[in-house]
Parts: sequence; C-alpha cells; structure tokens
Amino acid sequence: MTAPGGGATEGAGRRWRVAIMGAGAGGLGLAIRLAKSGQRDFVLFEASDGVGGTWRANTYPGAACDVPSHLYSYSFALKPDWSKTYADQPEILQYFEDCADRFGIRPHLRPHTRITTARWDERARHWCLTDAGGVTYVADVLVSAIGTFTEPSVPEIEGLGSFAGPCFHSARWEHQHDLAGARVAVVGTGASAAQIVPELAKESALVSVYQRTPQWILPRSDKPFTEEEKRRFARNPIAARRHRREIYLAFENTIAFRHGDEVAERLKALALSHIEYRIADDELRAKLTPDYPFGCKRTLVCSDFYKALVRDNVELVTEGIERVTPHAVVTDDGRERPADALVLATGFKAAEYLEGIEIMGVGGRRLHDDWAEVAHAYMGLTVSGYPNFFMLYGPNTNQGGNSILVILEAQATYVLRALRAMRLHRARAVDVRRDVMDAYNQELAEALSGTVWQDGCHSYFKNANGRIATQLPQTSGWYVKRTRRFQMREYVRS
Repeated sequence: MTAPGGGATEGAGRRWRVAIMGAGAGGLGLAIRLAKSGQRDFVLFEASDGVGGTWRANTYPGAACDVPSHLYSYSFALKPDWSKTYADQPEILQYFEDCADRFGIRPHLRPHTRITTARWDERARHWCLTDAGGVTYVADVLVSAIGTFTEPSVPEIEGLGSFAGPCFHSARWEHQHDLAGARVAVVGTGASAAQIVPELAKESALVSVYQRTPQWILPRSDKPFTEEEKRRFARNPIAARRHRREIYLAFENTIAFRHGDEVAERLKALALSHIEYRIADDELRAKLTPDYPFGCKRTLVCSDFYKALVRDNVELVTEGIERVTPHAVVTDDGRERPADALVLATGFKAAEYLEGIEIMGVGGRRLHDDWAEVAHAYMGLTVSGYPNFFMLYGPNTNQGGNSILVILEAQATYVLRALRAMRLHRARAVDVRRDVMDAYNQELAEALSGTVWQDGCHSYFKNANGRIATQLPQTSGWYVKRTRRFQMREYVRS
C-alpha cells in the first residue's frame, strides 16, 4: 500500500537502529554489510521501485559502464560469469538485483519511499524522518546513499517547452517513442551522449549532435568473456580476485589529475591518436579536439562515438543553440534544423548534494545553509553539527579514475566501525568535531589547488560558486587507508 505522494505506509512510525536513504550501489552495499555482520535492525528507503540506483534509472540505448565489470562489483560478491569486459546496463542492474536476493535484503527494502525531511531530535538523540507522503519514521543513525548522478540537469533553452515532439532527458528515457526513421537532436556530448548516439545512428534517419565542448575520449577494448574464462573464474575464486586486483592496479596506476603529470601526457597522446585514427576530415577533427587539459573534465572511455560521427546520417553541430521551436532547433548562426525528437544528454546536478532533502541538525541548523558556499564533510562522510549522520559518495569522494565501488566499500566499512565504536563506548550519538572537519577540509583545499580540475575548464565537478564539490585529489588506495579506522577521539560523543 502506498500513501499519497509516494510514501509506503508499511512501517510508518517504526524505529530502526539504522536508516539508509538510497538503494543504489552504496546503500545496497552497506545494507549487505550490515546483514553479513549480523545486524538486522535497519531499513533501506528507496524512492524508485527497486535497487540499482543509477543503473535502474538510466535505461537509454547503449547504457554501459566505463569501468570493467569485474571491478564494478562488490569485492565480497564476485560475479564469475560477466558477459564481457564492460557490462551493459541490464546486466549490471541484474547483478544488484541478485545481490539483494542473495543476501536477504528485500525484507529491509522500502521502495517508493522518498525521504524529504530529516530532523535531529537533540533530546531523544535520534533522527525523525518524513517521506513525500507525510509518513514519519525514526532512526538512531541516518545514512545518505543518494549518490551524485541523481538529479538530471536540464538546460535553460528558449522555447524548449514548446517542442512538439518527444523531449526527454537521457536519464528519463521514454521508451514508448519509436525513433527509427526519425530526425533526432541530441544535446550534449558527454558520457551518456557518447553511448546514445551510436545506437540512434543505427536506426534514425538523422542524428544531429549539439556539442558545446569536445571531450577527451580514450578507446575501449570490450571483449566478450569465453565460456572457459567464466568456468575458470567460477571454479577458482582466487583467479577471479587476482583478475579484479590486476584491473584495480591498472586503473590506480593511471590516475592523473595534476598539471604536467607524465601519466596524463601519455593518456592525452593516446586520446589524440584515437581522434587521428577515427577522424580523417581535418575540420571535424579540429571540432572534436579539446583545448583544455586532459582530465579537467570526466574522461570518456568508448570506441563507437567517433565511428558514429562519420556516418552519413550523423551531423556534429558546434554552434550554440539559440532557441527551440515546435519542430526544430535553431542555432546562433540562424540555421534551423528540423527535429522529430529531442534528447537532452546534459548530465546531472552532481555538485548539488542532497537536493530536495531537508536535513536539520543540532539547534535546527540546516545542512543546505551550511553548504551555501560548497558542500563539505569530514572525508566526505560526516558533518559537524549533524550527529549520527553519515554519507556514502558524499562531497569530494569522486576520484580521478578508479571504480567508485572501492570508495563505497571503504565508506561502508567506516560506518560499520562507527556503529561498533558507539556500542563499545556506550555512546548514543557521535558528532565529528568541527576542528577535525575543518582541518581535513583545509588539507583537501590545498590538495585540490594543484589539480587540473581547479581551472582550465567548466565541468560538473564544480558548483555554481566555482568550487570543486565532487572530486577527491587522492587515489582510492589513499582513501581506503584514511577511512580504515573510526577514531572516537575525532568525535564528540553523548
């Protein structure tokens, strides 16, 4: 039964030890770790109809991961039979569905439940939660696993609302529309567009790709695993772990985010050779060659985008969009290109953490007020003034190139150790000391100052104030070591 506004009435008024918001890779992973450790007093709130997070929401044609399958999976739940090097969306979603079943998470899952308000009750020392339907819940500990790629970014284009045909964001793909034989305008050339355009080009009459800024793109070798390889991984878990470790180290050793980094120069040379190899036309090549430092924006890993752009039914448009009419897109040069459908592959509000959720801490302070300049936290996990509140994939925990699941597992470990420390110290609440948080963020700011993200280009890494809110200027190995232990002396307990 569902309450008006999407809140599940089942469990209304209940109290849990731990409440997790978001059943994507982070929230599901933490839920599994809680269950594996013998803890069952937790709930997993999810706004959609099931687990998977971004892999449930993004169902556009060509959706796939740019991290190899064996690394884009939990270390405690290896999958020996991945179909190929880089799995597609349906297979990744099925993996998370299987994990939810395998580890008995379904009874803890509350789908169609979007938490909109969380208020810390200082006297009772617990969190009071309210969902979109007005149903209330209570939890001793609150964990946000909402993620970064949640809220679509829709561009402000004159006349966009007047477009007569299908018009939707890539993360909200409307599958009821048959785009075969249609003239499709794709706005954006980021990670989603690079996967969508090759698929549309196979059937659409014309695909007009509107590019604001070219991307650095590395080629991708996407090979299917043989049946013998799958059997070997299944028979020998050590071989599977070794394969995963080799991929991890390869990524870890090629993370580059500082000016003049030798690795970055090698990767840039590879990206340039990729353009040279795929694009023969000098004019098109020039349009596709970035003029900003390698790594300043998210680097794409794909081999089909350039191949699609040289097809006769695909056009790259680099003039800015002036306006949209009911049946066309008009660019700054006055040219009007007819369109039957419009796809907004324009990314997400990645730097606007926890948008749409009101978090109120000690003394009624509002988290979004504290984050007015930039979202910040201690190791991306805890914020002073908000006791018993943890975040997975919080501010400045997105790295330069390795699997985010490595970071998410480290954060789950930190939360579990925090819960254990609270039991040992008989603490009902823990709140990170402000001086500890401030010192960490000063260290973070100094590390960010020497990165390619700081200047040189506009990216989703920065918020509206030009502050880097998403990126971690360290390797995943550094972060795993830094979060390995929960230090009670860094927190005020009560």
